[in-house]
Amino acid sequence: MRPYLFRIGSFELRIYSLMYILALFTAIFLAKRDDVAIKRGIDDPKLVEDFAFTALFSGLIGARIYYVLLRFEYYRNNLLDIPAVWKGGLAIHGGIIGGLIGIMIFSKIKKKSFFALTDMSVSPLILGQALGRIGNFANGEIHGVPTFTPLKVIFTGTFTKWWQMYNSLPLKEQMKFKPVVPWGVVFPENTSAGMEFPTCPLHPAMLYELILNLIAFFLLWFYFRKKGYKKGILSFIYLIMYAVIRIFVSTFRAEDLMLCGIKMPYIISIIMIIVGIIGISVINRKKSE
Repeated sequence: MRPYLFRIGSFELRIYSLMYILALFTAIFLAKRDDVAIKRGIDDPKLVEDFAFTALFSGLIGARIYYVLLRFEYYRNNLLDIPAVWKGGLAIHGGIIGGLIGIMIFSKIKKKSFFALTDMSVSPLILGQALGRIGNFANGEIHGVPTFTPLKVIFTGTFTKWWQMYNSLPLKEQMKFKPVVPWGVVFPENTSAGMEFPTCPLHPAMLYELILNLIAFFLLWFYFRKKGYKKGILSFIYLIMYAVIRIFVSTFRAEDLMLCGIKMPYIISIIMIIVGIIGISVINRKKSE
């Protein structure tokens, strides 16, 4: 496990960067072949390419701003680190918000339907999220708690308190805790996972999300997209699906952003589910376009 694919002198091709590039070009490939989007007037290949780059860059900006705001105690004293994404990270919920703002602006400029664009985006987006988790695995980040953590501790959200208690126990008592799953991963000590939990097998939370995102992609692309829903329904289905995925994955994650002692992804995901349900209800009440 290493963060780069190969290294030549001082140059290294990082797997995380490669996954971003692969996600972008895969998204463009899929969007150009989206028959639903084509029927809705998104039929210009150049328009699709411009749209993809707009959504990507606005999403990256949103992801970074969101991350910085939730870690503002650090960044207000280290302002030069704000643009340095390698000193901190990106947050997917901020990326979704930033991407939506970029799409809104793009739709106004190009005079295209906002929901036609978002419906076209969601399948490639969640596939891109899955690819990004491969990069997280290579970097040893987005990691889970140790696999010997009792399930009741994981699902009640009391891991931090339990971990402090665990470290205060003598080694003989610690040895009584056995892994609850056999697929724990020990990350190198030069990764964030390895530094936080050296030599401990951890839940590969990034791989949990990778698998669930792939399932969501196949459902969105091969099933829901074919159902002939009104504009916007597919976008709200994505919001609900990803929110459910993130709630599950965040239950196992050890380094989620926090707000008032609550994992921020829980708060945002619940909001996403509510917005998704309301959005589907409102659209279904409207007359067919």
